[in-house]
Amino acid sequence: MIKQWGKVLVLALLLMTSHLLSAQISSADERLLEAYLREDMSVWQNHIDSFAIYRLPVTPNLLLYEYGYCGYLVDKDKEAAKPYVKRFKQHIEEVRQNLPVGHYEMWMSAVYVYELRLKESIHPVKAMSMAKEATKRAPADPFVLSYYGTCLFYAPKPFGSKAEALEWFEKAEQSFRAPEYRFCWLREATDMYIRQCHEKLKK
Repeated sequence: MIKQWGKVLVLALLLMTSHLLSAQISSADERLLEAYLREDMSVWQNHIDSFAIYRLPVTPNLLLYEYGYCGYLVDKDKEAAKPYVKRFKQHIEEVRQNLPVGHYEMWMSAVYVYELRLKESIHPVKAMSMAKEATKRAPADPFVLSYYGTCLFYAPKPFGSKAEALEWFEKAEQSFRAPEYRFCWLREATDMYIRQCHEKLKK
């Protein structure tokens, strides 16, 4: 009987810890989403840097913010972006075995795109093929769908098009309607891309 109660207590503590961690993640996501909407990327930088400063374990959720912040920096300051892209790549390999299906291909595709824009390597075909592979492996994942839409949005013809990108963004938007994505910055970014696609296709 005592052993049975011990098992129940351990299970209860595990569930409580899980709920607390989930609440903390949601709170952080909400704060980072608010920063994204007001275009204050210094909050994102502090969040990302804290993992290195305090030697926190890399999580799949961290990669989502590194992806967004690297994209922001590559446009703004290429020299400042280089160490962040390098660290992003290292983190992807570090947690490769724990990533959701299709996310390794998606994130590595993003790395190749950033390295191309930083003129550190040239892998445009590989970037697109890995992004496409991610959609085959995870055809209903909103992160994968939105990322592939982004590739098509920016890729020059005949590799991409705004019309095709719109189709993928709209698929992602459907999946992003689930409650667990309510504080996801990529959900907001996907909505923005849908508007931009419509605007460009009207011209």
